[in-house]
Amino acid sequence: MTATPSAAIIILNWNNWPDTLACVASCHRLTWPGARIIVVDNGSTDGSEELLRKRFPEAEIIQTGSNLGFAGGNNAGIRHALSQGAEYVWLLNNDAVAEPDSLTKLIEAMEQYGDAAIAGSKIFYDDNPERIWFAGGIWERNRLRIRQRGAGEYDHGQYEQLCTVGSVSGCSMIVRSSAIEKIGLMNETYFLYWEDTDWCARAWEQGFKVLFVPASRIRHKVAATIAPRSERQYYYNTRNGLFFCRRHSPRLLPVFLAYAAADVLAGMLRGNISMLRGFMRGIADFFRGHSGR
Repeated sequence: MTATPSAAIIILNWNNWPDTLACVASCHRLTWPGARIIVVDNGSTDGSEELLRKRFPEAEIIQTGSNLGFAGGNNAGIRHALSQGAEYVWLLNNDAVAEPDSLTKLIEAMEQYGDAAIAGSKIFYDDNPERIWFAGGIWERNRLRIRQRGAGEYDHGQYEQLCTVGSVSGCSMIVRSSAIEKIGLMNETYFLYWEDTDWCARAWEQGFKVLFVPASRIRHKVAATIAPRSERQYYYNTRNGLFFCRRHSPRLLPVFLAYAAADVLAGMLRGNISMLRGFMRGIADFFRGHSGR
Protein backbone atom coordinates (compact mmCIF):
# COMPACT_ATOMS: atom_id res chain seq x y z
CA MET A 1 0.00 0.00 0.00
CA THR A 2 1.46 3.33 -1.06
CA ALA A 3 -0.96 5.37 1.04
CA THR A 4 -3.05 4.70 4.10
CA PRO A 5 -6.70 4.26 3.05
CA SER A 6 -9.16 6.11 5.24
CA ALA A 7 -11.60 4.05 7.29
CA ALA A 8 -14.70 4.81 9.31
CA ILE A 9 -15.98 2.51 12.05
CA ILE A 10 -19.77 2.42 12.38
CA ILE A 11 -21.07 1.29 15.79
CA LEU A 12 -24.84 1.10 16.18
CA ASN A 13 -26.30 1.60 19.65
CA TRP A 14 -29.84 0.98 20.85
CA ASN A 15 -30.47 1.11 24.60
CA ASN A 16 -27.19 -0.64 25.39
CA TRP A 17 -24.62 1.95 26.34
CA PRO A 18 -22.51 -0.35 28.60
CA ASP A 19 -21.59 -2.64 25.71
CA THR A 20 -21.11 0.32 23.39
CA LEU A 21 -18.64 1.87 25.84
CA ALA A 22 -16.58 -1.35 25.84
CA CYS A 23 -16.73 -1.58 22.04
CA VAL A 24 -15.57 2.01 21.53
CA ALA A 25 -12.81 1.52 24.10
CA SER A 26 -11.54 -1.49 22.11
CA CYS A 27 -11.53 0.64 18.95
CA HIS A 28 -9.23 3.14 20.67
CA ARG A 29 -6.65 0.34 20.84
CA LEU A 30 -6.75 -0.41 17.10
CA THR A 31 -3.44 -0.34 15.26
CA TRP A 32 -4.89 1.09 12.02
CA PRO A 33 -3.98 4.81 11.98
CA GLY A 34 -6.61 7.51 11.82
CA ALA A 35 -9.77 5.39 11.81
CA ARG A 36 -12.78 7.55 12.62
CA ILE A 37 -15.37 6.26 15.08
CA ILE A 38 -19.00 7.01 14.26
CA VAL A 39 -21.56 5.95 16.86
CA VAL A 40 -25.13 5.86 15.57
CA ASP A 41 -27.76 5.98 18.29
CA ASN A 42 -30.96 4.36 17.03
CA GLY A 43 -33.43 6.37 19.09
CA SER A 44 -32.37 5.05 22.51
CA THR A 45 -34.48 5.92 25.54
CA ASP A 46 -31.95 5.01 28.25
CA GLY A 47 -29.81 8.16 28.08
CA SER A 48 -27.24 6.51 25.81
CA GLU A 49 -26.58 9.51 23.58
CA GLU A 50 -25.81 11.93 26.43
CA LEU A 51 -23.60 9.41 28.21
CA LEU A 52 -21.69 8.48 25.05
CA ARG A 53 -21.10 12.13 24.13
CA LYS A 54 -19.78 12.79 27.62
CA ARG A 55 -17.55 9.71 27.79
CA PHE A 56 -16.18 9.90 24.22
CA PRO A 57 -16.22 13.55 23.09
CA GLU A 58 -13.86 12.72 20.21
CA ALA A 59 -16.30 10.24 18.65
CA GLU A 60 -18.90 11.37 16.13
CA ILE A 61 -22.42 10.69 17.40
CA ILE A 62 -25.38 10.51 15.03
CA GLN A 63 -28.94 10.40 16.36
CA THR A 64 -31.50 8.77 14.08
CA GLY A 65 -34.46 9.80 16.24
CA SER A 66 -36.14 6.38 16.17
CA ASN A 67 -35.32 2.69 15.95
CA LEU A 68 -34.57 2.21 12.24
CA GLY A 69 -33.41 -1.37 12.68
CA PHE A 70 -29.94 -2.77 12.00
CA ALA A 71 -29.84 -1.79 8.32
CA GLY A 72 -31.46 1.62 8.73
CA GLY A 73 -29.25 2.65 11.63
CA ASN A 74 -26.06 1.47 9.98
CA ASN A 75 -27.06 3.12 6.69
CA ALA A 76 -27.28 6.45 8.50
CA GLY A 77 -23.68 6.01 9.63
CA ILE A 78 -22.54 4.79 6.22
CA ARG A 79 -24.02 7.81 4.45
CA HIS A 80 -22.20 10.10 6.86
CA ALA A 81 -18.92 8.23 6.41
CA LEU A 82 -19.19 8.35 2.62
CA SER A 83 -19.93 12.08 2.68
CA GLN A 84 -16.68 12.52 4.62
CA GLY A 85 -14.67 10.57 2.02
CA ALA A 86 -14.07 7.27 3.86
CA GLU A 87 -12.57 4.66 1.54
CA TYR A 88 -13.64 1.80 3.80
CA VAL A 89 -16.59 1.47 6.13
CA TRP A 90 -16.37 -1.08 8.95
CA LEU A 91 -19.60 -2.17 10.61
CA LEU A 92 -18.87 -3.37 14.13
CA ASN A 93 -21.59 -4.56 16.51
CA ASN A 94 -21.75 -2.57 19.72
CA ASP A 95 -21.75 -5.87 21.66
CA ALA A 96 -18.42 -6.84 20.09
CA VAL A 97 -14.85 -6.26 21.25
CA ALA A 98 -12.15 -5.87 18.60
CA GLU A 99 -8.62 -7.20 18.83
CA PRO A 100 -6.07 -4.38 18.20
CA ASP A 101 -5.07 -5.54 14.70
CA SER A 102 -8.54 -6.63 13.56
CA LEU A 103 -9.19 -3.62 11.33
CA THR A 104 -5.64 -3.68 9.95
CA LYS A 105 -6.04 -7.31 8.85
CA LEU A 106 -9.35 -6.55 7.14
CA ILE A 107 -7.99 -3.61 5.18
CA GLU A 108 -4.81 -5.46 4.23
CA ALA A 109 -6.94 -8.26 2.77
CA MET A 110 -9.14 -5.81 0.87
CA GLU A 111 -6.09 -4.03 -0.54
CA GLN A 112 -4.67 -7.37 -1.65
CA TYR A 113 -7.90 -8.42 -3.39
CA GLY A 114 -9.11 -5.44 -5.38
CA ASP A 115 -12.14 -7.35 -6.68
CA ALA A 116 -13.54 -7.85 -3.15
CA ALA A 117 -16.40 -5.63 -2.02
CA ILE A 118 -16.84 -6.99 1.51
CA ALA A 119 -14.72 -8.82 4.07
CA GLY A 120 -15.49 -10.20 7.51
CA SER A 121 -13.73 -11.37 10.63
CA LYS A 122 -13.47 -14.63 12.53
CA ILE A 123 -15.82 -14.13 15.46
CA PHE A 124 -15.63 -15.81 18.86
CA TYR A 125 -17.93 -15.95 21.87
CA ASP A 126 -16.90 -13.23 24.30
CA ASP A 127 -17.47 -15.44 27.34
CA ASN A 128 -15.57 -18.35 25.75
CA PRO A 129 -12.95 -16.85 23.43
CA GLU A 130 -11.71 -20.19 22.15
CA ARG A 131 -15.16 -21.10 20.86
CA ILE A 132 -16.12 -19.93 17.35
CA TRP A 133 -19.36 -18.11 16.71
CA PHE A 134 -18.79 -17.39 13.01
CA ALA A 135 -16.19 -18.37 10.41
CA GLY A 136 -17.93 -17.37 7.20
CA GLY A 137 -21.29 -18.13 5.65
CA ILE A 138 -21.87 -20.81 3.02
CA TRP A 139 -24.24 -19.74 0.26
CA GLU A 140 -24.17 -19.93 -3.52
CA ARG A 141 -26.94 -18.88 -5.85
CA ASN A 142 -29.19 -21.82 -6.77
CA ARG A 143 -27.19 -24.26 -4.66
CA LEU A 144 -29.24 -26.11 -2.06
CA ARG A 145 -27.14 -25.22 0.95
CA ILE A 146 -26.97 -22.33 3.35
CA ARG A 147 -25.26 -22.45 6.71
CA GLN A 148 -22.78 -20.81 9.06
CA ARG A 149 -19.27 -22.28 9.22
CA GLY A 150 -17.70 -23.12 12.53
CA ALA A 151 -20.68 -22.28 14.74
CA GLY A 152 -20.06 -23.64 18.24
CA GLU A 153 -16.76 -25.31 17.36
CA TYR A 154 -13.61 -24.84 19.40
CA ASP A 155 -10.82 -23.20 17.45
CA HIS A 156 -8.11 -25.71 16.49
CA GLY A 157 -6.90 -23.79 13.45
CA GLN A 158 -9.49 -25.39 11.15
CA TYR A 159 -10.55 -22.03 9.67
CA GLU A 160 -7.26 -20.21 9.33
CA GLN A 161 -7.23 -19.71 5.55
CA LEU A 162 -8.19 -16.40 4.00
CA CYS A 163 -10.80 -17.36 1.42
CA THR A 164 -13.92 -16.32 -0.42
CA VAL A 165 -17.23 -17.16 1.26
CA GLY A 166 -20.89 -16.72 0.44
CA SER A 167 -21.40 -14.17 3.20
CA VAL A 168 -19.93 -12.64 6.33
CA SER A 169 -21.62 -11.41 9.50
CA GLY A 170 -22.69 -7.82 10.04
CA CYS A 171 -21.17 -8.18 13.50
CA SER A 172 -17.86 -7.32 11.82
CA MET A 173 -17.87 -6.57 8.11
CA ILE A 174 -15.85 -4.06 6.13
CA VAL A 175 -17.10 -2.66 2.83
CA ARG A 176 -15.22 -0.88 0.08
CA SER A 177 -16.87 2.50 -0.43
CA SER A 178 -16.49 2.40 -4.21
CA ALA A 179 -18.39 -0.90 -4.30
CA ILE A 180 -21.37 0.62 -2.49
CA GLU A 181 -21.98 2.75 -5.60
CA LYS A 182 -22.82 -0.48 -7.45
CA ILE A 183 -24.43 -2.68 -4.79
CA GLY A 184 -26.21 0.10 -2.89
CA LEU A 185 -26.73 0.42 0.86
CA MET A 186 -28.13 -2.30 3.12
CA ASN A 187 -31.75 -3.28 2.47
CA GLU A 188 -33.81 -1.63 5.20
CA THR A 189 -36.94 -3.72 4.52
CA TYR A 190 -35.37 -6.57 6.54
CA PHE A 191 -35.20 -4.38 9.68
CA LEU A 192 -33.40 -7.10 11.65
CA TYR A 193 -31.52 -10.23 10.49
CA TRP A 194 -30.48 -11.32 6.98
CA GLU A 195 -29.62 -7.81 5.77
CA ASP A 196 -25.89 -8.63 5.97
CA THR A 197 -26.34 -11.87 3.98
CA ASP A 198 -28.44 -10.00 1.43
CA TRP A 199 -25.72 -7.34 1.06
CA CYS A 200 -23.13 -10.04 0.40
CA ALA A 201 -25.42 -11.75 -2.12
CA ARG A 202 -25.86 -8.49 -3.99
CA ALA A 203 -22.09 -8.01 -4.04
CA TRP A 204 -21.61 -11.44 -5.62
CA GLU A 205 -24.37 -10.71 -8.14
CA GLN A 206 -22.53 -7.53 -9.17
CA GLY A 207 -19.32 -9.46 -9.82
CA PHE A 208 -17.51 -8.76 -6.54
CA LYS A 209 -16.01 -11.21 -4.06
CA VAL A 210 -16.69 -11.59 -0.34
CA LEU A 211 -13.73 -12.52 1.88
CA PHE A 212 -13.36 -14.30 5.19
CA VAL A 213 -10.29 -12.94 7.01
CA PRO A 214 -9.40 -15.22 9.95
CA ALA A 215 -6.50 -13.04 11.08
CA SER A 216 -9.09 -10.41 12.03
CA ARG A 217 -10.49 -11.60 15.35
CA ILE A 218 -13.55 -10.31 17.19
CA ARG A 219 -15.22 -11.32 20.46
CA HIS A 220 -19.00 -11.14 20.43
CA LYS A 221 -21.45 -10.96 23.34
CA VAL A 222 -23.97 -13.08 21.50
CA ALA A 223 -27.63 -12.06 21.79
CA ALA A 224 -26.94 -9.04 23.98
CA THR A 225 -29.60 -7.05 22.11
CA ILE A 226 -32.33 -9.63 21.46
CA ALA A 227 -33.12 -12.71 23.51
CA PRO A 228 -31.99 -15.97 21.85
CA ARG A 229 -34.69 -18.41 20.74
CA SER A 230 -37.37 -15.83 21.47
CA GLU A 231 -40.55 -15.23 19.51
CA ARG A 232 -39.16 -11.95 18.17
CA GLN A 233 -35.92 -13.55 17.02
CA TYR A 234 -37.69 -16.40 15.23
CA TYR A 235 -40.20 -14.05 13.64
CA TYR A 236 -37.54 -11.92 11.95
CA ASN A 237 -35.25 -14.85 11.16
CA THR A 238 -38.04 -16.83 9.51
CA ARG A 239 -39.70 -13.99 7.62
CA ASN A 240 -36.46 -12.46 6.37
CA GLY A 241 -34.86 -15.81 5.55
CA LEU A 242 -37.80 -16.53 3.26
CA PHE A 243 -37.52 -13.09 1.66
CA PHE A 244 -33.79 -13.67 1.10
CA CYS A 245 -34.33 -17.06 -0.53
CA ARG A 246 -37.08 -15.76 -2.80
CA ARG A 247 -34.93 -12.83 -3.96
CA HIS A 248 -31.62 -14.61 -4.40
CA SER A 249 -32.15 -18.37 -4.63
CA PRO A 250 -35.80 -19.52 -4.85
CA ARG A 251 -34.83 -23.20 -4.90
CA LEU A 252 -33.60 -22.76 -1.32
CA LEU A 253 -37.06 -21.90 0.02
CA PRO A 254 -38.11 -25.48 0.94
CA VAL A 255 -34.62 -26.24 2.31
CA PHE A 256 -34.69 -23.17 4.54
CA LEU A 257 -38.20 -23.97 5.76
CA ALA A 258 -37.26 -27.57 6.54
CA TYR A 259 -34.20 -26.58 8.59
CA ALA A 260 -36.13 -23.84 10.40
CA ALA A 261 -39.02 -26.18 11.17
CA ALA A 262 -36.64 -28.81 12.54
CA ASP A 263 -35.03 -26.21 14.81
CA VAL A 264 -38.43 -25.05 16.05
CA LEU A 265 -39.50 -28.65 16.70
CA ALA A 266 -36.37 -29.22 18.77
CA GLY A 267 -37.18 -26.09 20.75
CA MET A 268 -40.76 -27.24 21.34
CA LEU A 269 -39.49 -30.56 22.69
CA ARG A 270 -37.55 -28.50 25.22
CA GLY A 271 -40.72 -26.62 26.12
CA ASN A 272 -40.11 -23.45 24.10
CA ILE A 273 -43.44 -22.58 22.47
CA SER A 274 -42.46 -18.97 21.71
CA MET A 275 -40.22 -20.18 18.88
CA LEU A 276 -43.24 -21.73 17.18
CA ARG A 277 -45.26 -18.53 17.51
CA GLY A 278 -42.45 -16.50 15.93
CA PHE A 279 -41.98 -19.09 13.19
CA MET A 280 -45.66 -19.11 12.26
CA ARG A 281 -45.96 -15.31 12.36
CA GLY A 282 -42.88 -15.03 10.16
CA ILE A 283 -44.33 -17.39 7.56
CA ALA A 284 -47.66 -15.55 7.62
CA ASP A 285 -46.07 -12.13 7.12
CA PHE A 286 -43.86 -13.47 4.33
CA PHE A 287 -46.93 -14.55 2.38
CA ARG A 288 -48.62 -11.24 3.19
CA GLY A 289 -45.57 -9.42 1.86
CA HIS A 290 -45.14 -7.57 5.13
CA SER A 291 -41.57 -6.36 5.58
CA GLY A 292 -39.85 -3.73 7.73
CA ARG A 293 -40.40 -3.38 11.43
